[in-house]
Amino acid sequence: MNVRRSAAVLAAVAVLGAAAPAAADSSPSPTPQALPSALYGDTDPQYDGVWRQSLALLAQHAAGVEPPKAAVGWLTGQQCADGSFAPFRADPSAACDAKTMVDTNQTAAAVQALAALGGHDAVTDKAVGWLKSVQNKDGGWGYTAGSPSDTNSTSVVVGALAAAGEKPGEVRKGGRSPYDALLGLELPCTGKGAGAFAYQPEKDGSLTANADATAAGVLGALGRGLLVEPGKGDGAAAGSCVKAATPEQAAANGAAHLAGALAAKGYLLAATPGAEDQPDVGNTADAVVALAAQGETAQAEKSYAWLEKNAADWAAQSGPAAYAQLILAAHATGADPRDFGGTDLVKQLQAAGPAAPGKTTKAEDEAEDEKDSDSPFGVWWFVGVCLVAGIGIGFLISNRTKRQQP
Repeated sequence: MNVRRSAAVLAAVAVLGAAAPAAADSSPSPTPQALPSALYGDTDPQYDGVWRQSLALLAQHAAGVEPPKAAVGWLTGQQCADGSFAPFRADPSAACDAKTMVDTNQTAAAVQALAALGGHDAVTDKAVGWLKSVQNKDGGWGYTAGSPSDTNSTSVVVGALAAAGEKPGEVRKGGRSPYDALLGLELPCTGKGAGAFAYQPEKDGSLTANADATAAGVLGALGRGLLVEPGKGDGAAAGSCVKAATPEQAAANGAAHLAGALAAKGYLLAATPGAEDQPDVGNTADAVVALAAQGETAQAEKSYAWLEKNAADWAAQSGPAAYAQLILAAHATGADPRDFGGTDLVKQLQAAGPAAPGKTTKAEDEAEDEKDSDSPFGVWWFVGVCLVAGIGIGFLISNRTKRQQP
């Protein structure tokens, strides 16, 4: 009996033990839909399927590994006729319509991955065309077409434009470029958060520093994507904040802010109101890439060393996109992702993909559990035994901890 089935049985025991007796529902449960075998990861792809697939392919390319053709084919097959991408389309043969939740981030990530792999110009050209068609009048992009511009979305689209051979500064709407939008989202050099980027303006128009947006904003202002080649920065150490009249200066200001935030402990803190301070591993990895792109190698390498000691468990819990983030951080700093504090990140990422022998998804495991339940010795028989012998089971359940993927 696998771990997931055991957990399901224990959860059922807890519910049955606490509830009043009720008539059992004899109707058959629907069989869970198995996830595509070409998809990286085994969690629900409804909100991040294309994003994590794109990062996985991009990271493998960075590590010198040719991704499985099935994985690449799955990604290209997710594109809508207008060039956009949704996070996940269960039936790619069905035409996209107004209910298909396409967005700029999935689309831009797919462009970056497919452009890096090469040979997919038809797909990337259509995607870039769609991205241009939904550019806002301030020059930036929001997460969905027509939504207010934000630093993260604008930056990932800039990376897609650059990867596809476009000059982002020449992609304009209403006379304004993506760089104009990013300059408008950077905090001034006075006061709290000097030089950082905000995600979006607050309701009153003020800007609040955001570490995740700052890491993205540095890359966007430099006209760079998620894949940063080592040694490609300008070599300038992050200095004091100077009023930004150019995207290059905005990037330098953002990098200086990140370097200052990382200097004390080597990592960024998770911004969770009311919670104890916790390291934000994902944002730290993104900050390492941003600092490397700017040429601030000293702090990038120090924070990467912190990741080597502390990020392996986080990646194992978080899945393919997390492994990809760490591989991209390793690549940006010139480190070996196959020797990440004793962990082979590339091998772990490949194990989450279609090339992994005997790989099963959570949905497939659940389907197998449902099949087992048809046996006279299936799940509910086991539940009954547990209830009869359930002395102390409440204590066991109350002390179990469940860690979810972020």
